[in-house]
Amino acid sequence: MSKQKKLLLAWLLLVQSITFAQYSLITLSGLVRDKSSKTNLPYVNVLLKTSKDSIFITGTITNDKGRFSFPNIQPGKYLLEFSYSGYSTILQPVFIGNLSPYLDLAAIELEPVRLLLGEVVVTGKQEGVAARMDKKTFTLDNNITQGGGSVLQAMQNLPGVTVQEGKVQLRGSDKVAVLVDGKQTALTGFDNQASLDNIPASAIERIEIINNPSAKYDANGNAGIINIIFRKNKKEGFNGRAGIALGLGALWEKQENLPGIRPQFQGTPKVNPSLALNNRKKNINTFFQGDLFYNPTLNKNEFVTRTYENGDTILQQTKRNRETTISTVKAGMDWTINNNNQLSFSGLFSSEKIIDNGDEPFYNKDLTELKRLWQFLEDEVKTTVTAATAYQHKFSQPGHLLNIGLNYTFHREDEKYFFTNQMPDYTGYDAFKLLSDEHVTDFSLDYTRPLKHGRLETGIKYRWRNIPTEMIFYPGLNSPIDSTAGGWAVYKEHIPALYGNYVFENDRYELEAGLRMEYVSVNYDVDPNHNTYKSDGYSYTKPFPNLRLAYKFNERNKLSFFFNRRVDRPAELDIRVFPKYDDAEIIKVGNPALQPQYTNTYELGYKTGWSGGSLYSALYHKASEGTITRIGSIQPGSTIIYNIMQNAGKSRATGVEMLLSGDVSKSFSFNLNLNLYRNQIDSFTVENLYPSPNTFSAPTSRINSGNIKLNAFIHLPKQLDLQLTAIYLAPDIIPQGRIDGRFTLDAGIKKQIQKGKGELYLNATDLFNTMVIRKEIKGDGFSYTSSDYYETQVIRLGYHFKF
Repeated sequence: MSKQKKLLLAWLLLVQSITFAQYSLITLSGLVRDKSSKTNLPYVNVLLKTSKDSIFITGTITNDKGRFSFPNIQPGKYLLEFSYSGYSTILQPVFIGNLSPYLDLAAIELEPVRLLLGEVVVTGKQEGVAARMDKKTFTLDNNITQGGGSVLQAMQNLPGVTVQEGKVQLRGSDKVAVLVDGKQTALTGFDNQASLDNIPASAIERIEIINNPSAKYDANGNAGIINIIFRKNKKEGFNGRAGIALGLGALWEKQENLPGIRPQFQGTPKVNPSLALNNRKKNINTFFQGDLFYNPTLNKNEFVTRTYENGDTILQQTKRNRETTISTVKAGMDWTINNNNQLSFSGLFSSEKIIDNGDEPFYNKDLTELKRLWQFLEDEVKTTVTAATAYQHKFSQPGHLLNIGLNYTFHREDEKYFFTNQMPDYTGYDAFKLLSDEHVTDFSLDYTRPLKHGRLETGIKYRWRNIPTEMIFYPGLNSPIDSTAGGWAVYKEHIPALYGNYVFENDRYELEAGLRMEYVSVNYDVDPNHNTYKSDGYSYTKPFPNLRLAYKFNERNKLSFFFNRRVDRPAELDIRVFPKYDDAEIIKVGNPALQPQYTNTYELGYKTGWSGGSLYSALYHKASEGTITRIGSIQPGSTIIYNIMQNAGKSRATGVEMLLSGDVSKSFSFNLNLNLYRNQIDSFTVENLYPSPNTFSAPTSRINSGNIKLNAFIHLPKQLDLQLTAIYLAPDIIPQGRIDGRFTLDAGIKKQIQKGKGELYLNATDLFNTMVIRKEIKGDGFSYTSSDYYETQVIRLGYHFKF
């Protein structure tokens, strides 16, 4: 063999040996530590993204020694993102070759955040639209104008949310599923909204708004999901947060009482002390959150003019002075058994005490004749106890998870009403007692497996729910109470569900497709002695699909299409057969024959961003069948209106939503939320059975409505921040009528003290006392107009300290 051939053969063998020494999957590791103290940092979030498009690939956290590892990474150019509470987030470019099976980045040093800069960043931006455009996330610490209030009050200032008569609405609909830490509980309701105005905002870390939930979530709630996340710290060692908020509401009388009744609440005090503790040592993390919320309020102050077709006119006022005291305690433990297994236990106890003193005078048109004075005392205690356990197994592949959860909730509603019925020629004394115990058990199993270009999610869930209720009436002299409508009823619910969800992503396209199969069986057993209603219920086995398609023009511009089908199952209160007498002549009654409402939602969303700002816009359409609403009717010869739940046929809503946020300068930022929609309820005919059968028909009704919300943030020197919130709600249609537009302006200011560990804030809501709810209602043989001058103006002063 010639010398040249020998050299060529040697060169080919060398190339071949180098080629076979290349590696297609690499393990990347490193160490994270504090830049100043050089101490290692445990539990730092580490994300691996593509260098070109910043597309998420995988993530992990550092172990208790500050180390992280990414196995099985393809060669290429990447970005590593390191984030940790109290430290600046950093991005580090990384090139992974294929000549070595292991790469060690040595030490990555994080720099603590300067306090002033940290506050400017956090407070200045409430824009939180997720990359998939299906979720918005807001931290309540940033909501200065509602600090010290309730969760419901805090929500009304969040982009995309409106609050109407104590209920949260998304895009004009109150069919919202409310979760706590990702789970439904009796604290906020399993099939309706409950007690949101009685959960102190101080206990909450952040709120997530999900307009287009995936199949992973329960199918209930066509408007979407609001997920309330309680505070829970995971820092090493012992730490906590203590706070106190004091307030004063009903600063002056908006509207003078009708003659002859007890005074309205004025100068109502608000007190909210809170304490959060957390202790992490090695593999055990324990946490505690306690809140006391004392909140007297002028809960309702509604003036009504009722007109009947025979020409009679009645002037009515409903004034409700409410004293509420809520105690909430949440505690638990996370036990990291080893690197692959974690077990968590948590419990929550909440006690809500409500005392209502109400007055309802009924006058003739010119206030010369008091036809009736109805006064009531409500004494109600709501008790909620939850217990939850969760197990997580982490497979060797990052993001490959198995989660198993078991939750139990007990909720007791113990309600006593005492009435004084003063008529021109006699006085009667009436009462009733209602006791309702709710038992709910949830079991869930969720499995997530990362794929090459996405992930696969699947799981099962089973819910068992039982609510026995007893109503006992104690009629007095010439009682107007329908005592034969009392007795007992039992609500029983079984819901097994199975879901699958697939996610795919590359540099241009995204796909998320899922399907949830639900079987629902609801039985409502009614006392056979009830004078109107009989036992009823419903069942179904139905699929609920979801689809999301997205096209990425570039890293800052994305177009997405969403579709999902959801259901609104009737709440137990919607079918409860017992009449409610908190209004003497407008009686609310449920309907055990009520059926579910089904809704298809279509949405086209676009998100764009630029340096210092972003714009999210969406065009959406909702089409519903079996619309659940409350229909009012009267009996011949009577002035009493009976509001009864019904399925009113088809309805639809079409609208456009926009969320614009930006940093105008270092000292000024804002977010602007605009939602315009057209609501339509098709003509329908229903039959109200209570107290005797009667038919109601309504023509098609439609309206153009919407709302605008502006949050402006001003960052002043010396760690001083100011927030202004302006909200306008346009007129809208409601069952059998319309609600007028209204406007409010809130303001708040906060200051960092004690080297950033302490914070003082002062805020005021509804500065100009303009938040008055005015409605017009029309029924067969009657109509009425109302204006509710309830308490909206509150001033609060608060302080909290982190340690």
